[in-house]
Amino acid sequence: MSPSFEPGASSGTVMATLERPTAETETTLAIVADPHVAVRSEGSSKLFHLTESHLRNTVADINHRNVDAVFSVGDLTKDGESWNFEAVDAVLAELDAPFHAVPGNHDVSKTRDNHQTPPIDAFAERYAPASGFPFHIQVGDVDVVGLNTAGTESFLTDTHQGGIATAARPAAREAVETADDPIVLSHFNLPATFDQLRAHRDDVAPDMGIPPTTRDGAAIRDLLASGDPAVVFTGHLHMPGTVSDGTVREVMMPTTCSFPQAYCTATVGLNGTTVRFHPVASAAGLRTGFTIRSQSSTTSGELAAIAANRLARFPLVER
Repeated sequence: MSPSFEPGASSGTVMATLERPTAETETTLAIVADPHVAVRSEGSSKLFHLTESHLRNTVADINHRNVDAVFSVGDLTKDGESWNFEAVDAVLAELDAPFHAVPGNHDVSKTRDNHQTPPIDAFAERYAPASGFPFHIQVGDVDVVGLNTAGTESFLTDTHQGGIATAARPAAREAVETADDPIVLSHFNLPATFDQLRAHRDDVAPDMGIPPTTRDGAAIRDLLASGDPAVVFTGHLHMPGTVSDGTVREVMMPTTCSFPQAYCTATVGLNGTTVRFHPVASAAGLRTGFTIRSQSSTTSGELAAIAANRLARFPLVER
């Protein structure tokens, strides 16, 4: 842990309050996004040299909160390296609650990799509660569905875009439709989230790039809507956010690796769900993260600015 970071020192800031899902018995989940653990790398806007310590801070902070389960929406590693998965597992061994994850685009095989990334079945064996994806698990009175929108050894290998293969969509649809008012976990985002980025680019920063998008995003949104889920938690873009896309509510998690280094908890009870934002770096660490991300490139600088603006406007949605 970073010496200046105090786990559990803050109750967290309310990021969103939602009418759904609800639960008879109050249930609290921790959701971690994009740790990008990189034990043999340094630098970049992702602060690779600090990724392992940020994840350790995350685990220590979660252990102060009496959560019922911990989930990740992916990008556990820098690029799917076996040594980084081993480092992740060593940190997660300190968790006091069960942990499950869906993969991110940096956790699955890519043709340009110069190392062997474990296959998606190995990722599922490590981190899914059952035999693979999609998964459906109940935590307390809350149904949680995990989708693989990152790819496999034969799908999306030549791109960092996301999606669900056509052949895999019936199983994903069934998982969503059979769950009761679920929380859905997906690494990749809904079309409306990318629309927000394009609007910012068009209005403010014409040189800004748009990070890898979700293929057939409208079809995946409609798949989610078929089961009337309460909310889909996502990652990928390294900042907090929320948007309604049709009938589906997306709540995007911040990253633990780069500004604003944080994770979220979601407490589900009779009156709905409260999402809280929990930093995993000191105030000085957050300032450093903002400075580095702002100066790394036009795109990362604009993403940092969007994130800072959203932090200043919490809560982003109130029911």
